[in-house]
Amino acid sequence: MTMKPSNNIWIRRQQCPCGDWKCYVKYEGDDQTSVSSQLIKNETTSTSSSSEAVFMPYVGQIFKTDEDAFEYYSNFARKNGFSIRKARSTESQNLGIYRRDFVCYRSGFNQPRKKANVEHPRDRKSVRCGCDAKLYLTKEIVNSVTQWYISQFSNVHNHELLEDDQVRLLPAYRKIQEADQERILLLSKAGFPVNRIVKVLELEKGVQPGQLPFIEKDVRNFVRTCKKSVQENDALLTEKRENDTLEFLEACKAMAERDADFVYDYTTDENSKVENISWSYADSVRAYTVFGDVVTFDTTYRSITYGLLLGVWFGIDNHGKPVFLGCALLQDESLNSFAWALQVRGHNYLFPICNCLIVYLWLSSFEQTFLRFMRGRCPQTVLTDIDSSLRDAIARELPDTKHVICSWHVHSKLSSWFMPSLGSQYEEFKAEFDMLCHLEGIEEFEHQWNHLVARFGLASDKHIALLFSYRTSWPLSYIRSYFLARSMTAEFYQSLDEFFKRILSGQTCLQLFFEQVWFAADLRNRSKEALQYMHTKTCLPIEENARSILTPYAFNALQHEIVQSMQYATTELANGSYLVRHYKKMEGEYLVIWISQDEQIHCSCKEFEHSGILCRHCLRVLTVKNYFEIPEKYILFRWRLESSLVALEDQNGQCNSDEYAQVFHSLAATLLTESLFTKERFNHVHRELTRLLEHVRNMPVSNEFASNMAANNISES
Repeated sequence: MTMKPSNNIWIRRQQCPCGDWKCYVKYEGDDQTSVSSQLIKNETTSTSSSSEAVFMPYVGQIFKTDEDAFEYYSNFARKNGFSIRKARSTESQNLGIYRRDFVCYRSGFNQPRKKANVEHPRDRKSVRCGCDAKLYLTKEIVNSVTQWYISQFSNVHNHELLEDDQVRLLPAYRKIQEADQERILLLSKAGFPVNRIVKVLELEKGVQPGQLPFIEKDVRNFVRTCKKSVQENDALLTEKRENDTLEFLEACKAMAERDADFVYDYTTDENSKVENISWSYADSVRAYTVFGDVVTFDTTYRSITYGLLLGVWFGIDNHGKPVFLGCALLQDESLNSFAWALQVRGHNYLFPICNCLIVYLWLSSFEQTFLRFMRGRCPQTVLTDIDSSLRDAIARELPDTKHVICSWHVHSKLSSWFMPSLGSQYEEFKAEFDMLCHLEGIEEFEHQWNHLVARFGLASDKHIALLFSYRTSWPLSYIRSYFLARSMTAEFYQSLDEFFKRILSGQTCLQLFFEQVWFAADLRNRSKEALQYMHTKTCLPIEENARSILTPYAFNALQHEIVQSMQYATTELANGSYLVRHYKKMEGEYLVIWISQDEQIHCSCKEFEHSGILCRHCLRVLTVKNYFEIPEKYILFRWRLESSLVALEDQNGQCNSDEYAQVFHSLAATLLTESLFTKERFNHVHRELTRLLEHVRNMPVSNEFASNMAANNISES
């Protein structure tokens, strides 16, 4: 069997972090799973629809070929709970084969065979029971055209017919499609046992266990039959991997010659063959100087075609979007590969890595290489997936870096972990789990956690134990003082997923992968951030001041806090601090410490320490203190307009927009007053404004002439 290149060389890593080799994670919202699942559904729909169109065969029915007749009878058989096989054929010198006999799979009787001279011969029971269901075909030539007609047909069975969920398991209908054959061979080559291969295919296709169109026995037989082919393909694949890796390295060298700021590093084995490669770009190094305070390292994907593990470093920019920082490819998971870069300990470079079978060694391998690219600066916080040995590695190697497990990674595993055992209770469990994640107090979290575990009977569940052992790294109550720069929002992870789709889709070799990563990482290919109009919602000078400094993304976050701050009351304490409480909620007060000498303000909610955006409680105190601007130290450079990596569109548009807004506010106020006199007036204004709004939305967005005309109209008025 000749192997064809896969349409996409990257797949999600589905090994569960609990360490159980038989435990797998199916990612919620995985597009690959969705696509595969849809393909399965389409195949099922197609099969069922074709079966519905098949009626009972009859004597005299004509077919163009004997294969058409066999397919028709096979579809009829599947719909009616049995399968068929080809029996006798009759041949003549003039006509060739002129008769075909198709019979039920249980036709005839098993002929006794001479037993082999072995100590324990296998005594297999035969499924044949003398069933007389059959279809006989005869060939004829009419007007020089060959055709086949049914000469005999019987649908009388002497055995029970099978239901739909049983008939699909008959050998005649258990087919391994070519795409599945390729995946099975690749997984077998990678050392996966047959039971794990079946599990991986079920997860990738999004089907329930046992619902594949073939069974584990078929996979085992296929692998055994193709063993020689697997060995041949392994040699071909090894050669292809080596050649593609060398081409990849040459591409890095060529890039370094074109761009002096492009950086890369690699290791070789004892045979001088390339093992591991890591690289970064000038734009990434520049981005890291501003947005390297919080780093997300993602190792979700690996290539079974090349045996590569993919790791990508991301930061979050001042517009809330991921910025590419670096990339690494690990050739294999041997100790030599994981020990890469341990020789350069003298540089004192440290960088956290995550999500690997031997995380500590991998951490040591890549941390220094990447930090050499980034000139030795450590991040404040690193976000990763769950890993069984990551905690000890971070504590030992990165004592000054906070380690946080992404909440998205936790939530994406919940259904795989708890839905099978909880069943209909899962949705209720998930709702309570979400509530736990947002509790602010550690004692309250642990109390509610114990209640959750007891209520749903999960005291002995290994995944609950795993999550609780990592509780210092993922619930808000433990990590709210860690700086995350809003990198745990759903929008950010959606952007990460879109980035991976751009660099991993439709690839057949590493060269294309390198080019797609370069294109995605090049800031010149990022669209300019449009400075949309940011209208104010309050009359507070603090809001107006922040609008002129922050990006729209950061300003929207701060504006929300400013609006909410107006609902809080303050009580000054003897030491100059304040208790801040919502005017409707008697519980949940926050302590705001104010140090006037240094203009320092700190809140017990830790929002500024967590996101870099001042909280509503601090903003309320600043308002009480008659502050018209936020102190400079509390508007972080990373959130300012001036820290943008890509040139912004016309920044003077905000001033013009303010003038436009004043004109429209005045006009709208007059229109509202006039329309409220009668119901007819109101209906007319509402109808015309709706029509006008639809018309404006369909107009071109960019039109300098229209903008100039609008400015002239304002000055004339």
